[in-house]
Amino acid sequence: MKLINKLWLGLGILIILSPLGLILPEHFKAGSAWGEWGVGEIQKLAGYIPKGLDKFSHLWSAPLPDYAFRGGEGESVLVLSLSYILSAVIGVFICIGVVFILGKFLSKK
Repeated sequence: MKLINKLWLGLGILIILSPLGLILPEHFKAGSAWGEWGVGEIQKLAGYIPKGLDKFSHLWSAPLPDYAFRGGEGESVLVLSLSYILSAVIGVFICIGVVFILGKFLSKK
């Protein structure tokens, strides 16, 4: 098997496994996935909001909050899992596109 095929296979497996970030915290009653906390959740966990986070938290909002499409936040785990997978596919294509464009731009003489 060629190296590129192994890389695509590995990437596909990671995409398929992406809903584990949704399923495992729910299964273990752990709240949100580690590191995906909002300002309010950090306030609850740490007891305060770091100044830098408080200052810059309004600058960016995710294009797909919680990896779900609008109106899909209260759906079943199956629907949310499909949203996770679709979000992963979209993210992979965006990253590949950016790298491809940068490669074309930087390789011109």
